[in-house]
Amino acid sequence: MQVSNLNEVKIYSLSAGRSLPEWLSDRKKRALQKKDVDIRRRIELIQDFEMPTISTKIKVSRDGQYIMAVGTYKPRVRCFDTYQLSQKFERCLDSEVVTFEILSDDYSKIVFLQCGRFVEFHSQHGHYYKTRIPKFGRDFSYHYPSCDLYFVGASSEVYRLNLEQGRFLNSLQTEASESNVCDINPVHFLFAMGTAEGKVECWDPRTRNRVGLLDCALSSVTADTEIEGLPSISALKFDGALNMAVGTSTGQVLLYDLRSSNPLTVKDHHYGLPIKSVQFQHQLDLIISADSRIIKMWNKDTGKIFTSMEPEHDINDVCLYPNSGMLMTANEAPKMNIYYIPVLGPAPKWCSFLDNLTEELEENPESTVYDDYKFVTRKDLENLGLAHLIGSSLLRAYMHGFFMDIRLYHKAKMMANPFAYEEYRREKIRQKIEETRAQRVQLKKLPKVNKELALKLIEEEGEEQQLRKKRKQKNLPSLLKDDRFKVMFENPDFQVDEQSEEFRLLNPLVSKISEKRKRKLKILEELEAQGEEEEEEPEGKASDAESSESSDDEKGWVEEVRKQRKLLRQEEKLKRQERLKEDQQTLLKPQFFEIKEGEEFRSFKDSAKKQKLMKKTLEDRLKLEEKLGTLNVSDTTVGSKQATFKLKKSEQQRKQQEAEKQHRQERKALRRSASHLKSRHGRGRLFH
Repeated sequence: MQVSNLNEVKIYSLSAGRSLPEWLSDRKKRALQKKDVDIRRRIELIQDFEMPTISTKIKVSRDGQYIMAVGTYKPRVRCFDTYQLSQKFERCLDSEVVTFEILSDDYSKIVFLQCGRFVEFHSQHGHYYKTRIPKFGRDFSYHYPSCDLYFVGASSEVYRLNLEQGRFLNSLQTEASESNVCDINPVHFLFAMGTAEGKVECWDPRTRNRVGLLDCALSSVTADTEIEGLPSISALKFDGALNMAVGTSTGQVLLYDLRSSNPLTVKDHHYGLPIKSVQFQHQLDLIISADSRIIKMWNKDTGKIFTSMEPEHDINDVCLYPNSGMLMTANEAPKMNIYYIPVLGPAPKWCSFLDNLTEELEENPESTVYDDYKFVTRKDLENLGLAHLIGSSLLRAYMHGFFMDIRLYHKAKMMANPFAYEEYRREKIRQKIEETRAQRVQLKKLPKVNKELALKLIEEEGEEQQLRKKRKQKNLPSLLKDDRFKVMFENPDFQVDEQSEEFRLLNPLVSKISEKRKRKLKILEELEAQGEEEEEEPEGKASDAESSESSDDEKGWVEEVRKQRKLLRQEEKLKRQERLKEDQQTLLKPQFFEIKEGEEFRSFKDSAKKQKLMKKTLEDRLKLEEKLGTLNVSDTTVGSKQATFKLKKSEQQRKQQEAEKQHRQERKALRRSASHLKSRHGRGRLFH
């Protein structure tokens, strides 16, 4: 069971969790329930409350005992008995059901409108009769006083079938080209139908004349809404004698008073999807409207959102169980959803245990989904060494960071800093000891952290307190006892480093200011002791004296800062000299490198050249190879480029080629000398 909370309204999803396959034996089901905690904790309110593939419509009988649903595949109807919390029967049909209506208080009389223009009647035992209407039907309503069925669909006519006489009556001729939905008022039995042109036509069944026409398409367009195309009517529902809710194909819901042609309220779902269902909840004056994506509950007087639900799968139909807080949906999934909202009303009497269960859950609230996750920023991931997980399923992006599993976070933190827990434990023990020490009789002593700063504050506060006593003023609270600055004298992380460069450059100014403050206090004490009255001349003299003193202080402060800077430069120079000495003392160990087979070592410069070459862009490398002659780029006749590369040869191949070339040259020289000798020998013999 899943619990969601929106606008402080708790919604319990009773069909959440995995369902066990039907073909499993009871023994295997019990074994799975023992092993799997999720299966053991799930709530199966009605056994096998599902369809083979999808469910299209769901309704409750007037006595509240039976829940009927239609779906595919194969087309079928299933009836569930709430008293037995199980399925009562299942009947397969010839074609898919567009909609159906339960005419009796129980399941004994049912009418199905099928997509093949068939109207099928079922009684308690099963199939009773089947007839056909002239055009494809989309919706129908039952008029109880006259026993007439009104069918609307892909036609301008409204077909009437009288169940008492067993024959079709004269149809109603409308101005619409097609009609999508219809409904009959339960008080005065006014028949209303929603057309494809975005209008609602109201007819009186007694006179068979049209008594009213509402242009809902024009009224649904407001300043805030954006629509594409002409809105048609996709849902229609009466409430009492005067109210009527209309849903459009562009995602607007309009609430009308039948005495006015203007809507009282226009509510936009902001999804642009057709409204599938509109229901009224009378206890809290709510309207429950649903499209294929979301179910919204809103106040019918103000239009303010009460709560909303977004199921995992698309919605086909919504059914509100009468006089309760239970809501059922038919979805584009095998499982039909059941929701329980305690604010809307109590649980039905056949599942009254839900009230006790929800009360126990509210008394012992479970941890939310995010309690098992840790929010981390990108910097935290880099510190933990998990930056490479960004974009994977282990991290879920949220605002300026990511959600990750708390177990993974703890493991990564332990690997990054294995002694973090020990340090945290020691710090907690130290804090506990300090808390117990605080309960003892304490002597006036300086804190362990920032002792010099604390001593300075104590001295200044003592002087100020003495001065305030003389002036008869109230004492100010001490900084050492102030909770805002308490940690500065307890946590070692706040210790002032007096050897740091910032402190040494800032300290002369702070010390001069404190000395100046002390001198002012002394002057004020002397003036009060003498009891002199304030006059213009002494004031002028005092100001001159103060200006001369301040100029002297500034000169002294500048000199002190220069002195500190000089000392810092000398210290840095000494540190550099010490580092150089350490580097000279350390012996450089020789490093050995392994050369791959088939390669010859020439120098370290070649490897450096290769690295520099690899860092260059492709364009620079191609230009360099063109200069060396290993690359030849030429234009072809078609207009494209043709590149010819010469492979680089290793040193061994180059030497071998040079040896072969030298050998060929030597052989050529031998052949030439031999031919020369032959020619000379032949001429000698001729002369003899």
